[in-house]
Amino acid sequence: QVQLVESGGGLVEVGGSLRLSCATSGFSLEYHAIGWLRQAPGKEREGVLCMTRGDDTTYYADSVKDRFTISRDFVKSTVYLQMNDLNHEATGVYYCAKVPWYSDRGCDDREYHYWGQGTQVTVSS
Repeated sequence: QVQLVESGGGLVEVGGSLRLSCATSGFSLEYHAIGWLRQAPGKEREGVLCMTRGDDTTYYADSVKDRFTISRDFVKSTVYLQMNDLNHEATGVYYCAKVPWYSDRGCDDREYHYWGQGTQVTVSS
C-alpha cells in the first residue's frame, strides 16, 4: 500500500527555516519522481519543487530557487524539503506527491498520482 506521510510543519517567523519530511512506503523511492506541492489559504494547490529519478531538481516557482532544497534518503525512504529565509508567501499546507515509475515526463505536475495528507506551515511576522 502506497503511503506518503508529511511531518515537520509548524509556526515559524519570517526569515526562519523549517525542514519538512515525507516518509514513504509501499514503493521504491529511487524509481519515482517526488515533488512538494503547496496550497495557500484560498488558493489552489500548486507545485513548489520536485526531484526526478535522476536526482535533478525542478522548480515550479522561481521564488524558491535559492531558498528551498529537496533531498532524498533511500535508506529511510524519506524525502525532505529544506526551506530557508521563509516569508509569508510560504504559508500553506505542504504535500508530497509521487509520479508513477512508468512516467517519462519527469516532474510534470500532471503526472502526480499519490499525495500525502499534508502538513501545515505558517509563517508569522
